[in-house]
Amino acid sequence: MEKLLAYILTSIYAVVFLSTLAIFHPIQWFCFNVLGYQAHKKSVDALQFFIMRCTNILGTRYTFTNPHKIATNQPLIIVANHQSMYDISPIMWYMRKHHPKFISKKELGKGIPSVSYNLRHGGSVLIDRKNPRQALPAIMKFGEYIEKNNRAAVIFPEGTRSKNGHPKQFQTKGLEMLFKKIPSATIVPISINNSWKMLKYGKFPMGIGNHIQLTVHEPIKLSNFEDRQELIKQVEKTIGSSISP
Repeated sequence: MEKLLAYILTSIYAVVFLSTLAIFHPIQWFCFNVLGYQAHKKSVDALQFFIMRCTNILGTRYTFTNPHKIATNQPLIIVANHQSMYDISPIMWYMRKHHPKFISKKELGKGIPSVSYNLRHGGSVLIDRKNPRQALPAIMKFGEYIEKNNRAAVIFPEGTRSKNGHPKQFQTKGLEMLFKKIPSATIVPISINNSWKMLKYGKFPMGIGNHIQLTVHEPIKLSNFEDRQELIKQVEKTIGSSISP
């Protein structure tokens, strides 16, 4: 019975979600090309809010726990585990005052209304995972942008999403590069739970009645750590300690 209901709700969700992307695409274009960065950012923030509201159709709830006051006049490196594409909108919405930007695979840079446009024009970086000669310089340039403009770089060091919620071992090269290029950064570890359940049946139907939880851990000043490998291990352990597959 649950799966039958999931088929019905997913069909409704798909229509509303795709309509939302289609509506916001020209809004983004106008804001970016006519009104500039700040207007474009606000349009992207609004898009994330409405994407989350779309998932409410599936019975999805969100809890974002952040007891920490994080200053906006500094660059951040947000480090999180990765369970699904539904990790992204909550981070962008709840951390919006920090201007989150993503390291994303190049395939997402085309073909998806609104999403691809923002990845190309909103300050994120698109990399070819199979081509380190392209990826590493692109991440270096991205890090310099974050450092200069006090933005937030969001990275999922597992590389690929966990399909069952169990955290994967961190791949460290991307983090090491960001550490090098954003020396004044504050590291913000975030644990994400239950977003993998949105795809527990696959892409269709989607999982229903899920409670996606994001927990922000104690921020860490990068400059306080000389041993960067030890820092990565600490961040990985902190994130993993709050994941409940």
